[in-house]
Amino acid sequence: MSLPTVEISGAPRERGRQYGEQARERIERALAYYAEAFAHSSGLTWEQVVQRAARWAEPSRAFAPELVAEMEGIAEGAGVGFLDVLALNARGEIIYDTTFSAMEPDGCTSFALMAEAAGDGHVYAGQNWDWRDGVSDTLMVLRVVQPGRPTVIMHVEAGQVGRQGANSAGIALNANGLGGRFDDSVGVPQTLIRRRVLDSDNLNAALEALTKSRAHIASNALITHREGFAIDLETTPGAVGWMYPTDGLLVHGNHYQAFVPPQLAAGYRPGSADSLFRVPRAEGGLRTVREASGTDEARKRIRQAMSDHLGYPESLCTHPDETQPAVKRWATLLSSCVDLTTGDYLIAAGTPCDHEYERVPWNLYDGPHGKETP
Repeated sequence: MSLPTVEISGAPRERGRQYGEQARERIERALAYYAEAFAHSSGLTWEQVVQRAARWAEPSRAFAPELVAEMEGIAEGAGVGFLDVLALNARGEIIYDTTFSAMEPDGCTSFALMAEAAGDGHVYAGQNWDWRDGVSDTLMVLRVVQPGRPTVIMHVEAGQVGRQGANSAGIALNANGLGGRFDDSVGVPQTLIRRRVLDSDNLNAALEALTKSRAHIASNALITHREGFAIDLETTPGAVGWMYPTDGLLVHGNHYQAFVPPQLAAGYRPGSADSLFRVPRAEGGLRTVREASGTDEARKRIRQAMSDHLGYPESLCTHPDETQPAVKRWATLLSSCVDLTTGDYLIAAGTPCDHEYERVPWNLYDGPHGKETP
């Protein structure tokens, strides 16, 4: 596996310590990158950024005390401050402040393929994760073994307790930034909401993690279940919109596709113009997966679809724009493809056009709920 892999287990604080100790170097790199990026876009020092992060401590503790304990453990294990780790987990929420208007929200193109849309009859979920190229050396794959909950596999930036992944109950989460400004009240950071989804042992609990929480920022969540169900939720601090697959295929980018929130409707413009062509290009490529003669070919067709270069460099498969300062360059950091039928978790560590999908060293179903019959 090209990306480093870390496995943690036990009680929350102990899991965090294991995480921090094993990922110390990458956490330090993440802190160094965001200190530079925030300074470049806002002029704030890292100390000032960390002070801003403190406003998410209590909402986080109220929502998921066990994940705050895990973050405290990460800080201990990595030898950094708790607020440093909180800032890494709330970086999207901090950027949301008008001070950071120059720092765009996450990119990404997510997909779900039901059995009828895949030639091998499997259920797939995945995405191209587009974000700042400068964090590429902070990425890692994390496996969380936790008492009484499903085992979770995620790909994250070092120090984060949640992002995108899947669990041993056969639930996958893929996420995309949406943008748009709402009110100023403090909500829950996305990393905690996403981890709560992945900690769920059934579909209802996963959806309630999204529909019953109040996020600080708008974010899209594509939930796929191994039994052949997918739903996309456009979550905002206010209303929530949703959509289902068409002919077994569901693709989402970084613009509102199910609805436009009333707070934004009068003047809404997509934050990422390239999302308007990334989505139909991904749909077109992924429709060919139903013609695959077997699993190897299905996965090859998925990788080919996610390697599309229309609009290069701001394409579905995004490459760094060399005309931009290094700290502002975007790229597809990785492409993921999770086979919820077999439990194979595949990652192309970099742009999928020139990186093959590699299987992470664990199967999703080597954990609780993995072999249960629904």
